[in-house]
Amino acid sequence: MELKLESKVCEDRTVRIANIMATPPIGGDYWLFRVKVSDKQAVVAFPKFTTIGIGFAVEHDDWNCNLPWSCETEKIMRHIECNKEDADRADCLHAIEMLQAACREYVERNIQARQ
Repeated sequence: MELKLESKVCEDRTVRIANIMATPPIGGDYWLFRVKVSDKQAVVAFPKFTTIGIGFAVEHDDWNCNLPWSCETEKIMRHIECNKEDADRADCLHAIEMLQAACREYVERNIQARQ
């Protein structure tokens, strides 16, 4: 499958009450970056707490299975693999790398904007 990075504006929906943060309401449309890896599945990067999480768009086995974008690619894959469904593992690894590069650029751009 030809992998293509998609991006969109996505507001951070992390729930904050005083000093407590809770997982935001996550659904198929909650992502900053996405790479489709099959007809039914995509790997997504989305705002979560104080970072950007990477996981699968459709989560069947574990609804909260993601890791921060800054983790090692293989570590992210091993952690989220339970939800890959029919997607090719090599495509998923490449998609994670694409998302990590986009996240790195996004974070650097936001740091520069605040200076």
